[in-house]
Amino acid sequence: MICSLQSTFKFPIIATCLAIFSFAPLHAHAGLFDDDEARKAIIELRGKVEAMQLEITTRIDKKADKSGTLDLLNQNEQLQQDIAKLRGDIEVLTNELSNTQRRQKDFYVDLDERLRKFETAAKAAADEKEANRELAQQKQQEEQKSYDDALTFFKNGDYKNASTAFLDFVQRYPQSSNVAPAQYWLGNAYYAQREYKNAIAAQLLVVKNYPNNPKAADALLNVASCYTELKDKNSAKKSLETLVAQYPGTNAAQIAKQRLASLK
Repeated sequence: MICSLQSTFKFPIIATCLAIFSFAPLHAHAGLFDDDEARKAIIELRGKVEAMQLEITTRIDKKADKSGTLDLLNQNEQLQQDIAKLRGDIEVLTNELSNTQRRQKDFYVDLDERLRKFETAAKAAADEKEANRELAQQKQQEEQKSYDDALTFFKNGDYKNASTAFLDFVQRYPQSSNVAPAQYWLGNAYYAQREYKNAIAAQLLVVKNYPNNPKAADALLNVASCYTELKDKNSAKKSLETLVAQYPGTNAAQIAKQRLASLK
């Protein structure tokens, strides 16, 4: 820009100089000036030209300073705009960071709450499982004690209390693994008290409900014994034949064969 201004101002200067030097020969030719006066006029003109050049240079320098200041102002304004934009970006990023941190905090709070609930539920489930296990163990212990007490009555010859205890056991613990032998010993307790019909009913329940139980064959043998005591020879024989047919390899079946032979 400065070069352009200098060129713009230099063209009039050159034109002026050319005009001056072109007039000088004309003036000499016309005889208006002598040599000394001509040299003096040229020197004066040269001084004026130099003064004009100095003034123009000064103006150009001033114009250059103004242009530089304007450029600085423009740059400063651009920088201010850039700074303002950066500040806006910083504010946006700060807000996004704050929102992200808040979401993360909410997430971890929610996660912690969920974990606490899960741990509480897991602990409650574990406690319930342990309580159920302890309760089941307690029931099993009570069940076993009830069976053992009834069996103790029987072994001690207290058949009345034994029958009462075994009957109570099979009614209270129908799913027990001891219910089949309890039913069997109940029949024996009735037999010992000469309650043969009750004994037959108790032993037939063993055969009917637990046919694969080891006590089933002995139960049929006891049924035959009850019928023999009741003088029901046919029913006794039928029970022994059923025993041999259903449980051929048992000791009870061998005894049944011997009894059948004696009944012929």
